[in-house]
Amino acid sequence: MSIKEAKAMAKYVRISPRKARAVIDLIRGKELKEAEAILKFTVHKGTELIGKVLQSAAANAEHNYEMDREQLYVKAAYVDGGPVIKRVMPRAQGRADVIKKRTSHITIVVGEK
Repeated sequence: MSIKEAKAMAKYVRISPRKARAVIDLIRGKELKEAEAILKFTVHKGTELIGKVLQSAAANAEHNYEMDREQLYVKAAYVDGGPVIKRVMPRAQGRADVIKKRTSHITIVVGEK
């Protein structure tokens, strides 16, 4: 019996990895339908972005590997840090602060039970 898995990635997403990890931890190891329901009813900035990656991974599994959508589960889900966009904000007395706008690489792997 071969273990098949399908993967989807979203790179350079404008959400900090720390915030995205808070959402991704909710769906890791869950069945596809349950993970979709969790994302639908969780109020967080990252849920929409992560939901798109989850849908893409499920579509890849169905289309590329002919897996059954009902049998899919989230085998692995992780967020890596991407490049940091640095901006300068003027402060009092001629000083400047660096504002770090962090980006993320979101990866979701789905497998068949």
